[in-house]
Amino acid sequence: MMRRLIPHPGLSALLVAVWLLLANSISAGALVVGIVVGIALPVFTAPFWPDRPRVNFGLGLAYLLMVLWDIVIANFEVAAIILFRRSRDLRPTWLVIPIALQTPEAITVLAATISLTPGTVSADVSACGRYLLVHALDAVDPDAEIARIKSRYESRLQQVFA
Repeated sequence: MMRRLIPHPGLSALLVAVWLLLANSISAGALVVGIVVGIALPVFTAPFWPDRPRVNFGLGLAYLLMVLWDIVIANFEVAAIILFRRSRDLRPTWLVIPIALQTPEAITVLAATISLTPGTVSADVSACGRYLLVHALDAVDPDAEIARIKSRYESRLQQVFA
C-alpha cells in the first residue's frame, strides 16, 4: 500500500525540497503544495520507471558535497584562466570518456556533474551509452583529465548506484 502511495520516496522528498526552494518560503501552504507535488508526480510517472535504480543515499550525500566543493574550486580556477591567461594560451579540447556506468540515471548524474563544474561541459552520450563527449576549456593533458573524471566522479557514482 505504501509503495503505491509513494513509489519513489527519495524523489518525493527531493520534489518537496525543490518546491520549497522555488516558493522561497517555508509556509504551511507552500509545504502542503510541495507534499502534493512530491506525492503526485512520482505516482503518475511510476509506470515509466519500472526498474528504479538502487541508490546509497549516504554515499550520494557525500558525492553531492564533493561536487559542490569542486564547483567552488573550479569557479576560482576558471576565473584565474579568464583574468590572467591569453586566449591563445588556452588548450581547449574534446575528451572522449569511456564510461562503465550501467544505469541511465548514473550516466545522467555524471554528465550533469561535468556540466555543472566550470571549465567543462558534457556535450553528448554515444548511441551505445559507453562514451561521454566532454569539452574542456583548458586541458594540458587530456589523458590525465579523463583519468581524473573517471577516478573522482565515475568511481564514486558506481558506489552510489551499486
